[in-house]
Amino acid sequence: MTVHCSSLDGHVAEVDRYLVTRPSRMVVDLGRTLPFEQAVVTGDAAVRTFGISPEDLESELVSAQGRKGVGAARRVVRFLTGYSESVGESRSRVMFSTTGLPVPSQQGVVRGCDDRILGRVDFFIESSSFLGEFDGRVKYERMLKPGQEPGDAVFAEKRREDAMRELGFQMVRWTWDELGDPVRLAARIRRALTRGRTSLPPMGTVQHSVLPPPRLLTLRTL
Repeated sequence: MTVHCSSLDGHVAEVDRYLVTRPSRMVVDLGRTLPFEQAVVTGDAAVRTFGISPEDLESELVSAQGRKGVGAARRVVRFLTGYSESVGESRSRVMFSTTGLPVPSQQGVVRGCDDRILGRVDFFIESSSFLGEFDGRVKYERMLKPGQEPGDAVFAEKRREDAMRELGFQMVRWTWDELGDPVRLAARIRRALTRGRTSLPPMGTVQHSVLPPPRLLTLRTL
């Protein structure tokens, strides 16, 4: 166990009757003390769960001036998004960045040329035909409807993907194992981007989905 100590500036949050540092302070503290990928994973989750604004995080960075690791925290803060829904998605974004790929937008709603919604994707690159999906086991379990078997969910997902490909989108899927080999995965994505540049534009659009409402916390002054 490693213990990091620094003074509190008076404000803490209450979570399940426990007093903790407020989410924005926690994100910056972890950004100062954790490796980049780990800090992004926890930071993305906090931003999504608690609705932390960029302004709140920038204010925390100002308060942290002079503390060890604030430069690393600044890099983490400016990479965070509230759109990552899982550890795998956050790690995928880091993979895009570290391999020199354009960092994608997330949680896109795909519509056909008739404006009909075909489904939602984890990743998309604006002004491109690229769509990306991180396939974790939990995702398919979450997609199951009452009485539905896992195979039914996989088949429905395949039909959804086929419909997007027919519109001219370049879909790439990857798993935990593939995420563990970032060089090979990045090469697959680059090939998809190249195919998209040499093909006709897709006959559909992708827009951001709406973020869920944040969890509200009680702030206290010590």
